[in-house]
Amino acid sequence: MAYLSEEALQNLKKYTYKAVDKSILSKYVLNYLWNWFVTLWPLSVAPNTITLSGLFIVFLNFLTLLYFDPSYVTEKGGAFVPNWVYFSWGIGLFLYQTFDSVDGKQARRTGMAGPLGQMFDHGCDAINTTLEAIIAAQALNLGRSWWTLSSQLAALANFYLTTWEEYHTGYLYLGVFSGPVEGILMLVVVYLITAVYGPSFWDTPVLDFLHLSSVPLISNTIPNVGLNVCFMIFGAFGLAFNIIGSYSNVRTAMREKREREEKSSSSSSTTTEKPLIRLLPFLISAAIQVAWVAHPPLSGSGIGEGGFTILDSELFIPFLCAWGLQSAHRVGRIILAHLTRGPFPFWDPLWVLGLVGAVDANLPRLVGRPPIIQTTPARTTLLIYTTLLLSFVAYARFCAGVINEITEFLGIACFTVRKKDGEGRWRSVMAAEGEEGKKEK
Repeated sequence: MAYLSEEALQNLKKYTYKAVDKSILSKYVLNYLWNWFVTLWPLSVAPNTITLSGLFIVFLNFLTLLYFDPSYVTEKGGAFVPNWVYFSWGIGLFLYQTFDSVDGKQARRTGMAGPLGQMFDHGCDAINTTLEAIIAAQALNLGRSWWTLSSQLAALANFYLTTWEEYHTGYLYLGVFSGPVEGILMLVVVYLITAVYGPSFWDTPVLDFLHLSSVPLISNTIPNVGLNVCFMIFGAFGLAFNIIGSYSNVRTAMREKREREEKSSSSSSTTTEKPLIRLLPFLISAAIQVAWVAHPPLSGSGIGEGGFTILDSELFIPFLCAWGLQSAHRVGRIILAHLTRGPFPFWDPLWVLGLVGAVDANLPRLVGRPPIIQTTPARTTLLIYTTLLLSFVAYARFCAGVINEITEFLGIACFTVRKKDGEGRWRSVMAAEGEEGKKEK
């Protein structure tokens, strides 16, 4: 199956990376680290290899979570995770950010910059988004809860919003406070604090922590919720801020495009309504997933009070992972459309997987009858793991197919520093440059 038409492949040659980074931290602090760190990598290492290495570190962090807390019950549920594990999560995430930030610099050093790197970088970031949402919720002692689900929802929304914004504006915007910079550093701090004080620290009521619970005016006005809940609320405000910023950027881009069309007497019209409609795929997907996980309790014979639910079972992590893979597949198609100037991908066939589970599990609410497929916890387990497998296969197939088509067309290797010469043979970039230098002499 070909993912790219001939026109789309030709448009790849027209792509140029554009970004706006307003982060004070990255500009005045981290950039010095990144400029030094990239010099440690030999020119024989491909930039995508650096990106994948960073994701591999995060995956190792995820494996330690599964090893020490396979049921995802956290400390409040009796799980014991050694302090060094939380330290490793903080170090691993910081390394991921560093690797992710120097891959572009390595691409320019090796002459391997191009749309393939942009596509690969976004693909790794999409996977990391879900993994970190799960890992962070464990460190915050949230575990199997609606707060964890909300955290994943917010993280996926943020990533989709950034990709949606880049598609319409042509720029990757990183604001004064952005997820890839300040957001990641906040999580690093969370992991380090958890390593020192333990996950239960985050259950401390905020007013008790600030020594304000004895002040009547404050205690009677502000709910004395846990620090972990406060962190979630802060994240919600951050998401709202990013929504406003992204919409503002898209609105400005659409207005400028409309003005250019008017000057050129173009008959087409550009409005902000169409971009807003393109937010619907995420909303539809989120609604399907939330509906599924919010199903009535299941018992061995159907529906019953106090029965089995995905949210309160060991299926919660595979459910979140399946959702994350489907989201990664969706944003991957959007960024591919951006790189190739193609139409916005609205329909997603992977919706069917979640829709089957959501409708079946909610049949008692919809038509007053037991589920057809998820009649027992075992059958629910089979359905969710089947969904996870199919989601993984779909995303892996998409990534492999797109990488193969782009590398063959542009003649730029993905994991080695090689390009095709005029005769179509793969050659080392450094070797080719050495030969050209000898010819010039």
